[in-house]
Parts: sequence; C-alpha cells; structure tokens
Amino acid sequence: MQYGKLYKIATFIMILTILFCTPANAEKKKLGFPNLSEKKFEIKRGFTQEALKCIDCHSKKTPGIVSAWKSSRMAHAGVSCFDCHVVKKSSPMASQCEGVRREMPDIYTSPMVSPKTCERCHPSEVEQFSKSAHAKLAGAPVIEKKKFQKLMYYAEGGQFAGISEGDPRTIATRQSGCQMCHGFEVKLRKDNRPTDDSWPAGIGTRYPDGGIGNCTVCHNRHQFSIAQARKPEACAKCHIGPDHPNIEIYYESHHGQVYLTSGEDWKWDSAADAWEPGDYIAPTCATCHMSGIGDLSTTHNVTERLKWDLVHGKSVIRSGERGDGEKGRELMKKVCNNCHSKIHINNHFAKLDRAVKLYNFYYDEAQKMLKDLKARGLLKKDKWKDPFQELNYYLWHHVGRRARHGAAMDGPDYAHWHGFFQLFQVFKDMQDIYEWRIKNNKIEPLSPVMSSAPY
Repeated sequence: MQYGKLYKIATFIMILTILFCTPANAEKKKLGFPNLSEKKFEIKRGFTQEALKCIDCHSKKTPGIVSAWKSSRMAHAGVSCFDCHVVKKSSPMASQCEGVRREMPDIYTSPMVSPKTCERCHPSEVEQFSKSAHAKLAGAPVIEKKKFQKLMYYAEGGQFAGISEGDPRTIATRQSGCQMCHGFEVKLRKDNRPTDDSWPAGIGTRYPDGGIGNCTVCHNRHQFSIAQARKPEACAKCHIGPDHPNIEIYYESHHGQVYLTSGEDWKWDSAADAWEPGDYIAPTCATCHMSGIGDLSTTHNVTERLKWDLVHGKSVIRSGERGDGEKGRELMKKVCNNCHSKIHINNHFAKLDRAVKLYNFYYDEAQKMLKDLKARGLLKKDKWKDPFQELNYYLWHHVGRRARHGAAMDGPDYAHWHGFFQLFQVFKDMQDIYEWRIKNNKIEPLSPVMSSAPY
C-alpha cells in the first residue's frame, strides 16, 4: 500500500515537470538562452603526432632550440614548434625543410614567425604593440627614409669613396647595425625563405604576410620569457651607446642602483598585471613603460605613458601616431605614485620640462643659423663634409639626446657632463663657424671639426 502511494506521488511529480518545465525550456530556447547542460568541456594535453615528429627531429639537429623551448611556458602549455611555424600552403612564407618534405609532404612551414601568428593567442598584446613606436615607426627610417638610406649606403657603405652602387659591401653597415635594431623588410628567395641580407632583423621587421614587429627582440626565442623581458638588459641591445644611452643612464640612476644591488632576489615571473611593488623594490624599463601597476593595466604600447618626444631634433609634446603626450604624462605619474610622494613626482617632471625647454632653446637658435647660412649659399652640399652641419647633427642626435634622456631618467652625469656641458660647447663652435662665414662670405677651406662625435 505504501509503495502504491509512492508510485502515485512520483508519477504526479513527473507530470508536473513535463507540464511546467518543458514549455519554460522551450521558451528559453526561443529567447536565445543557452542550455548549458548540453555543453561538454574537454581538456586535451600533449602534442599531436606531427608536432612530436618536429620535436624529435630538432632535438637531434638543433638541440639548443629544443632545450630552450622545453623550459618555456609555451612548452608547459602544450604549444609546440608546429603551432608557430606551420603556415598555409598559400602563405607567401610557405616552404618545407628536409624533414617536413620527407615525413609530412602536405605540411608547410616558415622559419619566420610574424605577429600575425602571435596574435592568434595574444591579440591584445599585438594590437597594443602595433600602435607603438616599436612597430611601423621603428622600421621606417631604414625602410622608407631616403636621407637615412643615403647615410647607410652612400656614406657609411663607401659609395662616396668609390664602391659602386649595388656592391654587397654597401649594405654591410645597414645589415649589421641599423637593421638589427630598427628592423627591415624581409625579402624572399625563390623557395620562400628569407634572403641572407634581410633577415633576421630588429623590432620593426616587416614580414611578407603583412605582420609588422618582432616579438622575439624582447622575448628571446625559444624561451619567450616574461622574466627576461622585464629586466633592463632586454632593452639594452638597442637602447645603448652615444646617441641613446638609456641603459647606461638607468644603471646610474637610483632605480638602477637598487636593481644592480638587489635585483637578483626579486620575483620576475609573476603573471601579467600581477607584477607589483613587492615583487621588486625599484622599477625597470618595463615597470614604467609597460607593466600593470596600481590602477594601470599592462600595455605593449611603449609610447603610451610618454609626454615628450625626446628622440628627434626638437622635443614636442607627442601627438598623432606618436601618442598623446598630455595623457601620457598623467599615466606615467600613476606609475610613480606607487613608490613616490606627490611633491617628489611633480618636482621630477618640473626638472624634466625645464631641461627640455633649455635644449629646445639651443636647438631653435642653431636652426636659425643653419637657415641663414643656407639662404646665403654658405652650406656645403655634402653635410658630412660641412663642419657646421656635422655639429648640428651631433647637437640633437648625440649630446642633445643625452641631456634630455638623462633628465628624464634621473641620470645626472648624462644630463650634465655628457649632455648640456658638451651641448653648449658644440653650440659655441657652431656660432664661431657661422660668424666666420657671415663675415667672410665664404666657407672655410678646411674643417675645424674632429669627426669622431663628442662622447
């Protein structure tokens, strides 16, 4: 009797469920609500057979590459060489190595990996990077600018001294110097592999598939380490030397002092947006220009937090494709807020702004003299044989940059002795040359300038 009651109750509940729940589910489907009960979540680990063939072959042929990759986060996440280097047959970069041709004839690969590949997993990072001075703007001088090409090929490449145009020696300085930092436009051989004069290249590399940029300049292959990219040495390959000694200035600064004495104990591998003060006790280049800190999210647009253009002849507030300078200053202050008081921050930027305005005064006055000499026909056609024009170049490209960057990054020796101290001397020499030419209405017969760039 008891079982009969239970059976009736169960039957009654089943009828109610059919009557009331089924129409509701049907109505949800009409309204577009997903039925999550039908979803299947499945996680597969390991590598495909094709990927394992690549790994096995390269373990023998290039063990250093595979060893570096094995220790990377990509390997631990199941991302293999197959995922990054395999391309469609229709890709302009499609080729086949000996192993692929033998083992997997329907597969095509490329030794080059452009941001078009990286953005499949890192879309935000690539989008941010593409808006920065590290992308198209970085490669522009080497690839697009005629005056820069004249410097590389005609002057440095020895054409002026008798080497004929088209001689392979004329590209040596571009390939070994300019190209390795600025990047270059990759040219292809008949087998769709890069020519020996166009790849590898620096951060502004332009690939045949339309990708612009080279992520491995900072995240060196094949570890692609976030910890490595956060250390100042990652920037030092290019941001170094007499014309932009950023790494030297950083080491001289208080931030650099702390890094050099205690940086080996810092935590470098925290997740993006989670690398905060405490993991480190002084900022690196990445902290200020890229990392998530306080209210700021991580960005791969290294120009986003900058106010001034401290690279070109005259320093102007950034705008257009070079950023939003006024907004950039406020963003950089938000970085500083994490470790400094408001008065400290404001005083630092007041110092920088005064330094920029002083430099701009020297630059403007120099350009007035240059313009006057040009109007009077008192400039040589070849500026590298003209002491006034040569000094004008050093004024902004070397000593002027050092003064500005030193003030910006708290490097007093570079702001002063390598900067403004040499700047005023260069300017005085330019004044003397200018006044002699105006007085005598001719160009001096012999250059008084030592062509070794004041350092």
